[in-house]
Amino acid sequence: APLPVIRRRIGGVGLLRWAVRVASSIVLWTALLQLSTFFGLPLSPLRAARPSCIGNRNASATASAVTAVASDDVGDLAHPALPTRRSYKSNGYLLISCNGGLNQMRAAICDMVTVARYLNLTMVVPELDKQSFWADPSDFGDIFDVNHFIYSLRDEVKVIRELPQKFNGKVPLSMQPVSWSSEKYYLRQILPLVRKHKVIRFSRTDSRLANNGLPLRLQKLRCHVNYNALRFTPSIEALGNKMISSLRKTGSFVVLHLRYEMDMLAFSGCTHGCSGQETAELTRMRYAYPWWKEKEIDSEKKRLEGLCPLTPGETTLVLKALGFPRDTRIYIASGA
Repeated sequence: APLPVIRRRIGGVGLLRWAVRVASSIVLWTALLQLSTFFGLPLSPLRAARPSCIGNRNASATASAVTAVASDDVGDLAHPALPTRRSYKSNGYLLISCNGGLNQMRAAICDMVTVARYLNLTMVVPELDKQSFWADPSDFGDIFDVNHFIYSLRDEVKVIRELPQKFNGKVPLSMQPVSWSSEKYYLRQILPLVRKHKVIRFSRTDSRLANNGLPLRLQKLRCHVNYNALRFTPSIEALGNKMISSLRKTGSFVVLHLRYEMDMLAFSGCTHGCSGQETAELTRMRYAYPWWKEKEIDSEKKRLEGLCPLTPGETTLVLKALGFPRDTRIYIASGA
């Protein structure tokens, strides 16, 4: 036969063999999946998509990251697949000492994780404020799930429980970042200091990163830390669920945060409705903290400028004006 005819025959046979192999592979893989499902054989887990409050951070989404695994006759929950660890050369270590109430500290942790990620730093588990006037002795692990915090951020920034032993006895550079700074401030001013000293400690972390004007990827990370990485300990979550369940048994309720607290009144200078003795106590408290720069404050002027919190009586009038009935169930979150 002519050479072109032979080539066409050989090519046809090769194509037929390839098609048979593909079809056989599909049939075998389908059969394997069916048998695995029938006999309960485990399959390789897929990486779970991480939830985000600003769009999808991963292209794919899974219905659930947790699967039930049978162990004897007891069904246990398998841990979701850990995110892939991000590999990067660390420029140094970041220690942070949070200040303020729980809400301020939570926001600060979100900011500092974002800074650590942006500068390629290794972050040590944060220290919580123990020097404020309410003298809360809680550590980070008393409030938040430390393991979950570390593991949920492993694809963004490395978080460790304490500094390596080689830094024992070394006094880290301690400083306060400029308030409301952009990411460029940390890149130009902070990163050279970290590279020089290897370990840096932020002694104050409240409002040290700008809210607006940051790249979207940094804002997404902030969001992920707040809503996913910072998970309360199981005991606190159980107590919160119990309280909510109890409140819901009687119908609708309102959670109210008055902000009418001693530290708020002292530092703002808002003493409207306070007695002379109470005003003097709040003033002494303000002067006792050297870091609070504003000492002499005109309470009435500040109130007229709308810079004071509503009193409990004024809050009652607002709720009444909004149409809440007298028998509304109110849970005072704080600031009573």
